[in-house]
Amino acid sequence: MKTTKNIFFIGLILLLASCGNRDGDYDASGVFEATEVIVSAEANGKIMQFDLEEGQEVSPENILGYIDTTQLYLRKIQLLTNVKAVKSRQTNVPQQIAAIKQQIATQKNEQKRFESLVKANAANQKQLDDINAQILYLERQLSAQTEVLENSNRGVTEESSSIDIQVAQLEDQIQKSKIMSPIQGMVLTKYAEQGELATQGKALFKVADMNNMFLRAYITASQLTQVKIGQEVRVFADFGESGAKEYTGTITWISDKSEFTPKTIQTRDERANLVYAVKIAVKNDGYLKKGMYGELKLQ
Repeated sequence: MKTTKNIFFIGLILLLASCGNRDGDYDASGVFEATEVIVSAEANGKIMQFDLEEGQEVSPENILGYIDTTQLYLRKIQLLTNVKAVKSRQTNVPQQIAAIKQQIATQKNEQKRFESLVKANAANQKQLDDINAQILYLERQLSAQTEVLENSNRGVTEESSSIDIQVAQLEDQIQKSKIMSPIQGMVLTKYAEQGELATQGKALFKVADMNNMFLRAYITASQLTQVKIGQEVRVFADFGESGAKEYTGTITWISDKSEFTPKTIQTRDERANLVYAVKIAVKNDGYLKKGMYGELKLQ
């Protein structure tokens, strides 16, 4: 009798376990994806160094290689030399007009002295008028010379600034000759090798952010009212014979257009022809792989 009961309970447990693993327990299925970036060359020239392997972890701080910058560097040196030559033409305005200012100061002292002499009838008015005319002439000369010198310096400054901009452009081109990854992630594909000729826009490598994965799943119209952006859901990664591992995910995107059910995807309601794509952000613990199947369970 005990043997019969034990067999019954074991069979019941196995039945419940098999029911718990049915596909119908999940609200949607999909495939794990990662944000991919194809990094292209931003400069023209020979690839002098490119230390990169597929599967390598990279970050934006790492310089992975560089494109030849010899000609850019030589042009920069030439422009810096030109800047020095241009700035040497700049005039010291206060120093250039110091002599005229001194003459004006001397004439004004004479003006005060002759004003006193004219009042005392010790000098005639004509001598004072000549001094006043000389002061007026020197002041006009000072104004004209100052304007000429300042205009000349302004032209030198503008020319120097123009060269500085060209230097900045070359520095930007030199910086863009460095091969770097814009994101932290893993290299999926390498398209170029050291020694090859690179041109602007040529693909060098593809990198993917494997730390932050997305499950692209498809839900039916009836399930659409149960989801919203920012909602937390349960995600199950399919590890094949090893079973499934549960993760916490957050819905980050819901398609506003319906589409026909992809052939590789099964939804809870297989009779529905139209489904909506959703993306669920999942933090990768290192076990999730791109292209791996996963299931979605709404909370």
